[in-house]
Amino acid sequence: MNKPFKINVNELYDFNFNEDEINSLDIVEKSNKSYHVIENNQTFEATLLKSDFNKKKYSIQINGNVYEIKVSDELDILINELGMEASLEKKENDVKAPMPGLIVSIDVVVGQEVKENEGILVLEAMKMENTLLAPRDGIIKSIDIKVGDKVEKNTVLIEMEA
Repeated sequence: MNKPFKINVNELYDFNFNEDEINSLDIVEKSNKSYHVIENNQTFEATLLKSDFNKKKYSIQINGNVYEIKVSDELDILINELGMEASLEKKENDVKAPMPGLIVSIDVVVGQEVKENEGILVLEAMKMENTLLAPRDGIIKSIDIKVGDKVEKNTVLIEMEA
């Protein structure tokens, strides 16, 4: 199946792609988040500057120019065509372990105000330290773990309130 994608650039321009067109690009990773791209014998240097996977928003630099892009997949396109609005705002109150691991540090305290994407704890998994981020602005309601705890995937680590 050849899935469609819509890319909005700087909230001004829309581009439509399909899976085959994306897969036909010649992409070589030069370093972490930096790529060399060839399309129709034309070369581009691309660097991923920021990413918000949940909102499908990215900031990329191509040949020195910075672009803010939003990616819409097949479901997003269908919802839009039906005139329905899909809310991407998350009302997450719990920060859960994305994978099994060991709590290395807790960088917040109960009652502390945090901003979205602020680092709140470090989870070691597969010999890598992963900083878990606040899913939204809020206040730390409770911390259900301590440094040194081993946790399983989906274990509630921290609860937040508005």
